[in-house]
Amino acid sequence: MRTLIILTLLAVLVMAATCYESHESMESHEYFYPFINRRRANDFIQADMRLEAISQERIRERNKSPHERQREICEDYYPCEQYAFRHGYAAAYRHYFARRRTK
Repeated sequence: MRTLIILTLLAVLVMAATCYESHESMESHEYFYPFINRRRANDFIQADMRLEAISQERIRERNKSPHERQREICEDYYPCEQYAFRHGYAAAYRHYFARRRTK
């Protein structure tokens, strides 16, 4: 019986030590309101970096590789896209569009 009481007191002390909420954790605004608004969500990114990333993306859109252009052309034409599912986009583009360009 004495060991049961000692083990219970020890368990209560361990629980109190590990589950204690310190005052420092209560100071955080996230404790009361864990969500931030949309405007503050990306405050840590500098504006010039965002503009630079957008301009780089626009440059990449303009300078597509020939394979990417061929794939997009093939995706816009339904029979070519169906052929590409079986044989690949390169073979489908050659099958439907390569003969037209050589004439």
